[in-house]
Parts: sequence; C-alpha cells; structure tokens
Amino acid sequence: MPIKTWTRVIGAAAISASIITGMSCAGTSVPAPAAADAKKFLDSVDETMKRLQIEQNRTGWVAQNFITDDTEAINARVTLGLINAIARFAKESTRFDKVDVPPDERRQLNLLKLSLVMATPEDAKEAEELTTIMARLEATYGKGKWCAAPAKPESCLNIDDITKIMATSRDEKRLREVWEGWHTVSPPMRKDYVRFAELSNKGAKELGFADTGAMWRAKYDMPADDFTKELDRLWDQVRPLYLELHAYVRMKLREKYGASVPAGGPMPAHLLGNIWAQDWSNVYPLVAPASADAGYSLTDILKRRTMGALDMVRTGERFYTSLGFAPLPKTFWERSLFLRPKDREVVCHASAWDIDLEADLRIKMCIDQTDEDFTTIHHELGHNFYQRAYKVLPILFRRGANDGFHEAIGDTIALSVTPEYLVRIGLLDKAPDSSRDIGLLMSRALSKVAFLPFGLLVDQWRWKVFSGEVRPADYNKAWWDLRLKYQGVAPPAARGEEFFDPGAKYHVPDNTPYTRYFLASILQFQFHRALAKTAGCTTPLHRCSIYDSKEAGQRLNAMLSMGLSRPWPDALGAISESRQMDASAILDYFAPLKQWLDERTKGQPIGW
Repeated sequence: MPIKTWTRVIGAAAISASIITGMSCAGTSVPAPAAADAKKFLDSVDETMKRLQIEQNRTGWVAQNFITDDTEAINARVTLGLINAIARFAKESTRFDKVDVPPDERRQLNLLKLSLVMATPEDAKEAEELTTIMARLEATYGKGKWCAAPAKPESCLNIDDITKIMATSRDEKRLREVWEGWHTVSPPMRKDYVRFAELSNKGAKELGFADTGAMWRAKYDMPADDFTKELDRLWDQVRPLYLELHAYVRMKLREKYGASVPAGGPMPAHLLGNIWAQDWSNVYPLVAPASADAGYSLTDILKRRTMGALDMVRTGERFYTSLGFAPLPKTFWERSLFLRPKDREVVCHASAWDIDLEADLRIKMCIDQTDEDFTTIHHELGHNFYQRAYKVLPILFRRGANDGFHEAIGDTIALSVTPEYLVRIGLLDKAPDSSRDIGLLMSRALSKVAFLPFGLLVDQWRWKVFSGEVRPADYNKAWWDLRLKYQGVAPPAARGEEFFDPGAKYHVPDNTPYTRYFLASILQFQFHRALAKTAGCTTPLHRCSIYDSKEAGQRLNAMLSMGLSRPWPDALGAISESRQMDASAILDYFAPLKQWLDERTKGQPIGW
C-alpha cells in the first residue's frame, strides 16, 4: 500500500551528473561555487521542499477524500509546482559536483539527482498536460464502478463490493462476471496512459535518462543493471517454493472447479479469491490441509466481538507502543479516514500520510472486520512510525533506506501477529498446538509467497512500456504474457487490445512504483528473523512474535531513524546480521510447509 508523503512524487530517479551540464552560459564567466554556497543551496532546498510538499500533501488528501473535478484540478496544479521545483533543484545541484563538501551534504546533493518518480517536460504546456492526465487517471480509478444494469444504480459495484464477492463466492460464472466487470473500469484510461508514457519519458530524457523506467531503476545505491540482477537473484531463491505452492493450489482448485482449471497449465485469474490474483488467502477453505486447520479465524473473532475500525487501529498502535514507540498523536484519531463515507466518493485504497512532515500523521482506508484489514492496519501504521522516526532529518533524508524498506516495516510487525500474540492481547483463548502449523503456514503462504511474482511483474510491464519494447498496440498482450511467465495465471477468456487490464490495478494509474512491494516481501522476513533473534525467541520462526520486546524495538528504531541518510546496506546492517538482501529467511519461515508440499505434489505437474 502506498506511502503518501513526498515519496509519492519523489522517490525513484537518478540524474547522472556527467549528463547534465552546468548552469553557466557560453562565454560568461561565473565564479566557481564554494562549500558555503552548497550549504546555502541545501538550506534553501530543505525550506522550499518542506513548504511545497506540505501543500501537496494537503491537496492530495482532499483530492482523494473528496473526488471532484475541482479537487482533481487543484491537486494537479500543486503537484506540478512541486515536481517543477524538484527538477529545477536537481539540475542546479550539478553546480556543486566538484565542490568539497561534508559527506552528509554530498549525499543530499546526490539524492536530489535521485528524486523524481515522474519527470515533467520542460515545456510548460506539456508539463501541465502530464500532471492533469495523472490526476484524471487516479480519479478514474477512484470513481470506478461496474454496473451490471447501467439503468439501475443499485446494481453498481465499487472495488470494495468487488473485493468481497471475489473473496467469498465459489460460483465460477459469478466470479467470471465480476472479474470481467471490474476490468471495464480501465479501458477509458488507455489513451491517457499512452500519452502519459510519452510525456513522462520526455521529461526523463531531458534529465539524461533513456526513459522513465531507467530513471526508476537507478535509485538503489547500485548501478541499474546490478539492481536488475539483484531482483533476478532474489526471485531465483524463492521461485521453487512458489512453483510447488502453485502446483498444489492448482490441484485443489481443479478438484473444486473441474475442467475450468487445467491439470498442468496456468490457473484462471478469477478463481484465486482476489481481483488481481496477487493474494490467494481467500481460497484457503478450498486448499486447507486436512486436519491442519489453524483452529481459529481472526475474521470471525473480530466480527463476533464486534470489534470496530477504531478498536482495530488502536490494537495495531498498541503493538508499536509495546516495543517502546510513543503513542500516535491525538490528531491521528481525529483526522484519519477509517470507514468509507456514505456521502461522497473517496479513494479507499489504504495509504499512510505525513501531512505536515512533523506531527500530523494519518492513515486512509475503508476498514472491514477482516483478518486482511487487521494486517493492513499494522502495515500502514508501520509507515507512520517510520515517518516519525526520521522527522528530525533534512527533507532529502526523510525516506526509507530504499522504497522496499518503507513497505516492509509494517509487514514485519504483521508477521508477529501469531496465535501467541492474539492470546496475549485477549483475542484468542489458547494458541493451537504445533500440529496446526501447516494450516497457519499455508494461510500465510497464500498471501506472502503467492504475491512474489506479481510484485515483480507490474514494473516489468511498465519498464517495457517506457522503453518502447512494448508498444501501445500490445499493452494488454504484454501484460498477460508477463502474468503467465511469472505467476502462471491466465484470464478467464482471451483479452484483446480493446481492454487495458493493467489500469485495473491501482498502482498503474496512480504511477506508484511496484518493485518496492517485491523487495518488501523479501525484507520483511529478513527483518523478522533478525528481530526475533534479538527478542530471544526460541520457537520456530513462524511462531515468533516480537510483541513487548523493548530490545527488538530499540534495534528497529535504530534503523528507522536513519531514514535515507545512509545507503540501504548500512540500514540493513543495523537491523540484520547481513548487508545483503537475502530471501533465505522466507525459506526458513516456510520450511515445514515446503516439506509438506513436497509430499503432496509428488507426481503432479510443476509449472505451466
């Protein structure tokens, strides 16, 4: 889920100092800048960036909570002002490339060249057109509905309604109807997205990049090609586990749906319990191991106890305070959005906000009494506590060590939502014994392991679009080719180019980079293993909870408070014993399930 701070607009680019020229004109003698000039420049950047980002946060909050043509226009205008300022500062920073400055100032100057998720063209009209398109894409998704009978408003379903049906229905025809219905919201975005890619690429090229995708890949404290290889290495570590899970789930879904699910091919995307097939948790009842049920349903517990949205959020907050973090401010409870309003359209996709870059922290989500939303609350609060931990740093350091770090923190905490934790907070009377662990691990694997390839492919598609390898005439084909390659899923029927299925995923019209979620899926297990060790946990990794461990909290805070002031390997070293991202913690966590799957998939086709 996105973090709605200045990293929403800034956070995925790098500008090569060797590409961008200085600011002097030919034939004009300009005195060489000194270290004092660099310090003065950075002070100006910090002051201006704070002011513009706060304004953008406020207009962005209003635009997503009160969707109108006017709020779209205001948000687009303010966003344009912020992006233009960043681009101007980024170019001006090259004046100081050869100036001897302290290390922290040098890092800030370099990070200015690592600033933009979307670079607007220098042409003012094109820049305005680009930001207007982005506001329109986001609003189109937020207002998206599918109406089975357009003349009957009561037949219209928003994404919340779609999500519930996908989660609970076992009627193949109904699931297909709803799946296809939601994917009608995105074709109107297609023309806008083509133009967005053109204009975004133009802005990136003006900053010295081949395209927007190259700009995104250049922000990880390593060469872009090395980063791509790093993604391949991490995926290779976990792919065997995914393939076995895929084979087992396909086998069980075939038992339920018959010939609708092939014995050895890709799984139909509409039968996996999630509109994007990125999380398979909702098909757990169909694939649950015999005699290994988890022994409880957190969703049922929340509903039985009539635990409302506010109580669910306060429970999440108490986890963080148990680690030694201060409670959230009063304004958090007064200004956050916890429930879908009945009087207006809002973007309900969960997100975390740092409105004033000081104390006005908020989350925005439409909470239901479900296990999934209970976990999402912990995730979003992770962003907020991260934001507060680094708030004393210069604005350019107020980000995660890399964007995967920010997404991983809350999920790391959610891994501690174990049966033992639920007992400690009074939601469960007794933790199930270890004989139920396969059920617990299967449930979590359907969420965590199933997500991994989807976490990779979204940006793989965008990078190909930005580079021109995938042209507009093949947008949809390329999307489903990648989903087949990585996920082993296919649409319920052929999808031609009259569709724009990538746009049915929030992060595409919102222009939020997605590789961060893949990295977060790796890092959260690495963080969890390290913090569990710090907390002195002696149970198997999947049963460890760091709840109430001040020692783990101190180690976590040491990393959070670094923000982006140090390269991410330094931050990783502050919480883990390694400075390299390592997916082996996932294999450790799911080791009992892997052994169980090995036995159940013998003789079954593996792969597709």
